[in-house]
Amino acid sequence: MKYAYTLILMFLILNTFAQIPSADIQIKTAVLAAPEDKRAGAMVYGYDTKGEFVVLRKGTNEMICLADNPNQAGLSVSCYHKDLEPFMARGRELKAEGKSFQETFDIREAEAKSGKLIMPKQASNLQVYSAKAEDYNATTGEVMKGSFRYVVYIPWATAASTGLPIKPEAPGMPWIMDPGTHRAHIMINPVSKD
Repeated sequence: MKYAYTLILMFLILNTFAQIPSADIQIKTAVLAAPEDKRAGAMVYGYDTKGEFVVLRKGTNEMICLADNPNQAGLSVSCYHKDLEPFMARGRELKAEGKSFQETFDIREAEAKSGKLIMPKQASNLQVYSAKAEDYNATTGEVMKGSFRYVVYIPWATAASTGLPIKPEAPGMPWIMDPGTHRAHIMINPVSKD
C-alpha cells in the first residue's frame, strides 16, 4: 500500500512539472506579445518548476512580458511598458492575497489617488497575444494562429478628454474602459475573421 501511494505521489509531482514549459519556451512565447524590435531585450516573468511566479530573464529595454499561465487552456501572454509595473505588481499581490476583482480595483484606486501607487503620467501600452489550445503547442512553443488585443492605459482619462466612446461601436474600434479612474484604458480588440 505504501508503494502505491509513493507511485501516485511521484506521478502527480512529475505530471505537475510536465505541465510547466521550460524557461526557454516560456520566454519564446511570452515575447510574442512584444513589438518585434523589443523582444530580445524584454524582461520576462514566468513559472519555475515549482509553479512559482519568478523572473525568467532580466531585461535591457522598457518592456516587461508575462509568460502563459500553464494552468489555463490555450495561450495568453502579454507585454507592457515598465511604467505600468507598479500597477501590475500591486494587482498580482492583491490577487495572491485572495482579493476579488472589485476589491483589487478599489484598493488600487484609493492607493493611486493617495499617491501610494504610482501610475504612468503618459499613455502606456499593454499588448496581449492569445491562441486557442488547438492552435498552440506548449511543448515546442509554436503558435499556429493567434491574435492581439491592445490596451493603452491613460489614468483618469474620460470619454470627453479622449473623444472615444465608452463601448465599441464597430468591430476593432477603440473605446475607453473604466473612464475617470486610475485604470482608464483604451481597448482595441481584434476583429473576428468570421
